Amino acid sequence: MGQPQQTDGPEAEKPPIRVGMVGYAFMGAAHSQGWRTVGRVFDLPRRPVLAAICGRDGAAVRAAADRYGWAAAETDWRALIARDDVDLVDICTPGDSHAEIALAALAAGKHVLCEKPLANTVAEATAMTRAAEEAETRGQVAMVGFNYRRLPATALARRMVAEGRIGTLRHVRVSYLQDWLVDPQSPLTWRLRKEQAGSGSLGDLGAHIVDLAQYLAGERLAGVSALTETFVRQRPLSGGPGSGLAGEPAAGTGEVTVDDAALFTGRFAGGALASFEATRYATGRKNSLRIELNGERGSLAFDLERLNELAYHDGTEPGTHAGFRRILVTEPDHPYLEAWWPPGHGLGYEHTFVHQARDLVHGIAEGRAPEPSFADGLQVQRVLAAVEESAEKNSVYTPIAG
Repeated sequence: MGQPQQTDGPEAEKPPIRVGMVGYAFMGAAHSQGWRTVGRVFDLPRRPVLAAICGRDGAAVRAAADRYGWAAAETDWRALIARDDVDLVDICTPGDSHAEIALAALAAGKHVLCEKPLANTVAEATAMTRAAEEAETRGQVAMVGFNYRRLPATALARRMVAEGRIGTLRHVRVSYLQDWLVDPQSPLTWRLRKEQAGSGSLGDLGAHIVDLAQYLAGERLAGVSALTETFVRQRPLSGGPGSGLAGEPAAGTGEVTVDDAALFTGRFAGGALASFEATRYATGRKNSLRIELNGERGSLAFDLERLNELAYHDGTEPGTHAGFRRILVTEPDHPYLEAWWPPGHGLGYEHTFVHQARDLVHGIAEGRAPEPSFADGLQVQRVLAAVEESAEKNSVYTPIAG
């Protein structure tokens, strides 16, 4: 079993925030990294403690507790929620269990962090949002984990848009491309089953880019027109548990019940136009997320494969020397970077989860709801539902409900 973090000096005098996490695969490892690191980097008002981790396989979850630094292990999430030494429940499970776990945790008086997408359906996300709003009146906090908001470059882009650096927004174009399903013999993991994942590339990747586009734009989508496709409809059954990204093939095949790719256009409430592409079939693309915003006074562009950089064009400069310029987002006055390395020493993917933990701890300590809230997660869920509805109706323009 893992050992509790040992802390001496002033850090030990801070009140703890004791975390219990459900799930230990890909996102469980990433969230563990965030919780394990955040108090060693940032000066926090409360001290995170990795109290307990939960998973159905007893041997596997105990091994995860040792590897990731959790003090205890549970095989029933209800037992984890009932623990007196857990203040916050971090949900890193497939989407079909998000609502049940989050509702139980909120009812038990716990704070909640839930991985994206918030739920598998609008109805589930609505119930979770209502419960979170009720819990907020009791001093509880609930947040959804859209970690790409926590990159210094995207946080800087949001600041620049809010400051009016690109003026009135005209266009947003964003894509999220992966290729891990290109091989038709890749097994049928839970991410390819609608009853567990809710949707395919749409929920897995599309949720990220919808949230990021709305966050950077500072406004919501009003409607969409969409196409979706499933390229390989039968796959080998999976031989055992996995992260959802990989597994061992087993005898027999099963039906893929989610989309492999989603392509949609949209209109923001303020009138800007948007295009979105999410696929797990872009051969050669491993984790390629790109977003560009064009405004009346300038443009911003970000590429996750160059995540310490932000491209900016100031359209008010004379054309003789205007053009996109690279901003190296590593200065101490850039978002989140006051606690990290000297200028020019870049960060990586895992740091988004450290920053996520930082923002959540501050929200809890300061008695304010951090963003993105469950209400933000619900709004993304409504966009995903509108995309599916539009695709089912031959791409008809579909307003976003709510």
